Amino acid sequence: MIQIKENISLKPFNSFGIDVLAKQFCTVRSFNEVQALLEWNKTKNSPLLILGGGSNLLFTKDYNGLVLQNALKGIELVKEDNEYYFVKAMAGENWHQFVSYCVQMQYQGIENMSLIPGNIGASPMQNIGAYGVEVKDVIESVEAIQISDGAIVSFDNKACEFGYRESIFKHQMRNQFIIISVLFKLRKTPVYNTSYGNIEQELMNMKAAPSIKAISDAVIRIRQRKLPDPTKIGNAGSFFKNPIIPTVLYNELKKAHASIPGFAVQNGLHTKVPAAWLIEQTGWKGFRAGDAGCYPLQPLVLVNYGHATGVEIFNLSTQIIEKVKVEFGIELEREVNIY
Repeated sequence: MIQIKENISLKPFNSFGIDVLAKQFCTVRSFNEVQALLEWNKTKNSPLLILGGGSNLLFTKDYNGLVLQNALKGIELVKEDNEYYFVKAMAGENWHQFVSYCVQMQYQGIENMSLIPGNIGASPMQNIGAYGVEVKDVIESVEAIQISDGAIVSFDNKACEFGYRESIFKHQMRNQFIIISVLFKLRKTPVYNTSYGNIEQELMNMKAAPSIKAISDAVIRIRQRKLPDPTKIGNAGSFFKNPIIPTVLYNELKKAHASIPGFAVQNGLHTKVPAAWLIEQTGWKGFRAGDAGCYPLQPLVLVNYGHATGVEIFNLSTQIIEKVKVEFGIELEREVNIY
């Protein structure tokens, strides 16, 4: 039985801790409840927002519509072959808790993405990634409910059209589907990725050989040092994407800025430049105006120190984008969804 609440504060449901109201709010825990809520909403013709862990969005105003909180739970080993475990996780499961479960079960492939905030349902939408691994590398398929008619549709990996922090669910199919589960393809024989970031150094500090558990622990230690805990300081993790620019442009910038870091991508035709470096060079690292700020230990993260509004954080992000563009000719793109 679906229970629709009126004029609910969304402060507990977004990791920035922005206090805005939802006109209607409903938590769903089964396929049937999702379908029943969609039917109800058809009669109201109200705007619909699908909410998972609330860790990748910024509210700048009240939401004048229905917020559907996806709380479908369950993890199941669907099948296995000689090389892989195929593990299905429901959209309402917490991402890090799922990673911890896979580490414990020795299912290999997602340990580099330990401690990423949010729920399973957002992982294919954003094509989340960290420390040299993206979720597209381990997704077999995604199951979703079509909002228009309540039909259940399956998308294989290719159909998801994954890109850097992108998928078909963010663009062509935006607001057309509710992701209900993800099927992951995880290795039995580990292939470790320790070359990105400081993982190798952290393993040395831990005096640990690479293993699924050791890599997960190393990533957790690094992230906890660099990133604010959203339960203590409101944030949505990385606010901006790392820009990918033509290598020709990168080489030009290097003449003026010898220390600019870059990682070759797309057969060397383009270069990924760390947004954190660009933000730090333009003087924003540690900046604070009222309760809106740029985190002192990781400038890629914008924070709410207590009572910042979504508009204040959004305006800060706009100032950062403008300054970086003036200084480097690179336009940063927000990774966080704005409402």
